[in-house]
Amino acid sequence: MIYTITVNPSIDYVVQLPHMTLGSVNRLAHTAKLPGGKGINVSQILNELAQPNIALGFLGGFTGTFISTALTAKGLTSRFTTIADDTRINVKIHADAETELNGAGPQITATEIDQFYQELAQLTPADVVVMSGSLAPSLPDSFYYDIIQKVKAAGANFVIDTTGEALKKTLPSQPLVVKPNNHELAAYYDTTFNSQADIIAAGQRMLAAGAQHVLISMAGDGGLLITPDHVYFSPAPKGHVINSVGAGDSMIGGFVGTFAKTHDAVESFRYGLACGSATAFSEDIATRAKIDEILPLIKIENLTN
Repeated sequence: MIYTITVNPSIDYVVQLPHMTLGSVNRLAHTAKLPGGKGINVSQILNELAQPNIALGFLGGFTGTFISTALTAKGLTSRFTTIADDTRINVKIHADAETELNGAGPQITATEIDQFYQELAQLTPADVVVMSGSLAPSLPDSFYYDIIQKVKAAGANFVIDTTGEALKKTLPSQPLVVKPNNHELAAYYDTTFNSQADIIAAGQRMLAAGAQHVLISMAGDGGLLITPDHVYFSPAPKGHVINSVGAGDSMIGGFVGTFAKTHDAVESFRYGLACGSATAFSEDIATRAKIDEILPLIKIENLTN
């Protein structure tokens, strides 16, 4: 089983208007209310790949009820822990420029955290836990690290989508895959890249620090997969980018979902790239039809041959 964890989900209230004037009444041209959260995005891709998964995290109040209902309507299996406080609302304004107003998140009590941990009590070595997104402010900074210790004690694998110091702390625990983009990787090592060889060298350092696989997304310049024995490159497929939100989550979902079935890192890389690109070329998280449309466009080259 694959478990996705979204500890600080949201209702994403997306509003569109041609022009926004501060200090005045603005009439909206279009609105949408969507369940938001990086782990939820991963679960949606896993569903499209027919990979069994369970979405975990915290939900509370009328906003939490909305998200739970929306996930059920999407066909997602979830076991979110119920909390007393309301799940947050994020406002996404699409006007002259894109503006986001993101809520901080609810208060989560020690008792609610203990209830959440019960969902991880039955982990087996065949399971994978995917942790994505920001922590609610009331959660301890060590929350993800504490989950990793439970995952490792069960002999299971984990994936954590994070950067900086948080990533550095998790690498010795050997995450199944890490997915920095080239800019995040440069910032992580406080350097600049002058060539693809520089990017590969930094990715290999991350592998040596503990990661089992390193995925590096480079937007229009394609992607890299670094394994203990090989380096693979794939150019970016051609297409019109509509929505970059969720593309990275989709890439993780494609890789993890395929790896769970095949244990083939290259095939997982191919699906990861297809899922990420399919979402970027869609208005929302990609459908299986869009993923299947993109798959033939993914070409992978072994740079170590």
